[in-house]
Amino acid sequence: MTTNGPMILCDNLVKIYKVQDLEVVALQGLDLIVDRSEFMAIIGASGSGKSTLMNILGGLDHPSAGKAIVDGQDLLKLSTVALTRYRREKVGFVWQQPARNLIPYLSVRENVELPMIVSGMATNERQEWSRELLEAVGLWERRDHSLSQLSGGEQQRTAIGVGLANKPVLLLADEPTGEVDTSTAQTIMDTLRHLNETYGLTIVMVTHDVRASAQVDRVVTIRDGRTSSERVRRLRGEESNNGSSAEANGHGEGPDDNGQEQEGDAYHEYVVLDYAGRLQLPREFLEKLGISDRAQVDLTEEGILIRPAAGLNDTSAQAARLSDMAEQWGPQNRSRGLRGRLDGAGRGLRSIFKRSDTDEKAGDES
Repeated sequence: MTTNGPMILCDNLVKIYKVQDLEVVALQGLDLIVDRSEFMAIIGASGSGKSTLMNILGGLDHPSAGKAIVDGQDLLKLSTVALTRYRREKVGFVWQQPARNLIPYLSVRENVELPMIVSGMATNERQEWSRELLEAVGLWERRDHSLSQLSGGEQQRTAIGVGLANKPVLLLADEPTGEVDTSTAQTIMDTLRHLNETYGLTIVMVTHDVRASAQVDRVVTIRDGRTSSERVRRLRGEESNNGSSAEANGHGEGPDDNGQEQEGDAYHEYVVLDYAGRLQLPREFLEKLGISDRAQVDLTEEGILIRPAAGLNDTSAQAARLSDMAEQWGPQNRSRGLRGRLDGAGRGLRSIFKRSDTDEKAGDES
């Protein structure tokens, strides 16, 4: 089922992993919208939830709660069989290591055609589509080469062809430029951009490569399992919402398609608000202003002003210390601490009752 809505809609998405008696909340109410034909990147520190999100969008993992809708299908409600069909028909994968997509003893063309054979695509259609794909990724002339005869970048471009073999509507790329040099990385990014523009392909890419993230339409930062901020690219001459050019807004110039600075291009960074109106402010801003657990919010003519809460320094410091202690304790330690206090109280009560019984017996004897 397809829809005219966005390609991806994540609403209050939650994923909880349980390891023995410990529960790890990888996604904590994440909200995300990706438009059709958008080429966007996701960045964030290790453990922020990037891989978890990609696994859910790819149908490799089930969300615990919330909504994860891709091309009109709610992944939370799909059965195991339906989820397998979704992975085969709707989504393509490109991993950091090309070997995850490729079979070493097959040629370039055989690797690309293998998923088509498995899905039952007709021979004529398979041959035409594989040729079109290999021409799109610039490997038609090397179609009969084995993987050992290819460079790292050529292997990754072959992997992109394999990811698109079944004509998916969404391509998920996990660090596609992570294991190649700068020149090869640029070739891979050019290939992805060409596919995005030629086929209207929606691409979601996880990357730590600054140059790669500077060439997409939008960059979303994930922190602590939630979308924190997003950076939107405005091309030369594009007008902003208030009618002034991006350059006039003073946000600086952005890189061109080769990662070079281009006059008039700009990247505007926005803080993301979740469904309840909450937002994550950059940690360095809070530290610079001395804001810990409380802040004063004022409505001004120019917008919303956030500043340190006046007269609450001692209380804020105490709350911050309690917060740090709570993080260090963790739920298990807090439970043990509470249980210890209860056990101690119980022993105290038992000793009182025991003394009372002794006194009562002594009174009876007298």
